[in-house]
Amino acid sequence: MSTTDLPAVSLVAVPGRRASTLELAQEIERRGFSGIYSPSLGDSMAFCQALASATSTITFGTSIVNMYTRHVGDYAAGAAYIHESSGGRFNFGIGVSHQPMNKHLGVTTGKPLADTRDFVEKARSTKRIGDLPPIILAAMRDKMCSLAAEVGDGMVFANASRKEFPKTLERLHATSTVADDFFIGGMIPTCIDDDRNAAAAVNRKTLVMYCGLPNYRNYWKAAGYVEEMEAIEAALAAGDRDAVPGLMTDEWLSDITLYGSATEVRDGLEEWKAGGLTTPILVPSSTSGGQMKAFEELFALFD
Repeated sequence: MSTTDLPAVSLVAVPGRRASTLELAQEIERRGFSGIYSPSLGDSMAFCQALASATSTITFGTSIVNMYTRHVGDYAAGAAYIHESSGGRFNFGIGVSHQPMNKHLGVTTGKPLADTRDFVEKARSTKRIGDLPPIILAAMRDKMCSLAAEVGDGMVFANASRKEFPKTLERLHATSTVADDFFIGGMIPTCIDDDRNAAAAVNRKTLVMYCGLPNYRNYWKAAGYVEEMEAIEAALAAGDRDAVPGLMTDEWLSDITLYGSATEVRDGLEEWKAGGLTTPILVPSSTSGGQMKAFEELFALFD
């Protein structure tokens, strides 16, 4: 696999290791990965501002920021600054997050479609900030995908169904005009280990939090995993969160994540690309360490 075929990666600026995380970002750039995307852990806008200075060629972005946690004008000004200072390498990924998470933050989740449209319109009408970067919308279901094609510059998924993804794109193209440079990204939990069961266990642990979010469960039900999601809902209702990993079937886990040997992970990545995912964003975990170890294993995958 050549460097032109390399995926993007998800990177978090872990407290206490922020300087070394920027050094890791430079290594990611040097190795020719197609992008670096920062999820909504910590301050991803601040991290992206640091990436603008620490790197010189790689595309990077937020994937995503919660649009309810800051004033839209403040977000727009920050995004425009990063866009200009990076030479146009920044993608501004936004989303409504999830009601349980917003409640924990003390913010109110409104109507996702209307609020997202309003955010984009207000961001683009903010004056005296310079040019804005591409605005990428977090999406799962068809209506948000259509809104992304209408008012945004792309869409980004997390934990999507590989088998359903081509159908999502087919419906989008059937109902919307999609620009040639429309960004299509997807965050994919990834664990590389010849011990397939050990790798699967890591991805199951990663996905416990997401299984607790109704929007994800509804998406996975629509993708055909009704029995799994109803079993998980019953466990959560009973207060038995520890039972959730055991209710994640191999079929579901293999559809949502990448895990196993290097060959299995590379083959799965190629299937994602064949299904229309133009910017896979691998979210690496390891069976034997933290983020740094996971990236060592990811680098070895493409050496």
